[in-house]
Amino acid sequence: MFAHDLKTARKKSGLTQKDCAHLLATQHTKIARVENGKFMPSAYDVALLSLIYGRSYDTLCRTVFDNAASDIRGRMVTLPTPPSSWVVRFNRTNTLDNLDARLKALIKEAYGA
Repeated sequence: MFAHDLKTARKKSGLTQKDCAHLLATQHTKIARVENGKFMPSAYDVALLSLIYGRSYDTLCRTVFDNAASDIRGRMVTLPTPPSSWVVRFNRTNTLDNLDARLKALIKEAYGA
């Protein structure tokens, strides 16, 4: 989905893959690989593309964030046993509670659930 979003954004901008490659100082084959989902661009490249396409980094990466949130939620239920130190347990619990709240907010925003 991310690759499709990038391709759609490029086409809407009226730019060719060669145009984007020039602006990113790379080969047009890299742009093609990104748009075909065969290569994940770096955070810096995504920042450049968001500037080029006039879209915020958040909206350009929305599907990546959604997939990441889903992956983390699935792994949270299988976390290893917490350390024995009460301070570490306290900080860990707070971190995980805050993470859970952020993930729920992302899901709510993405799916209205």
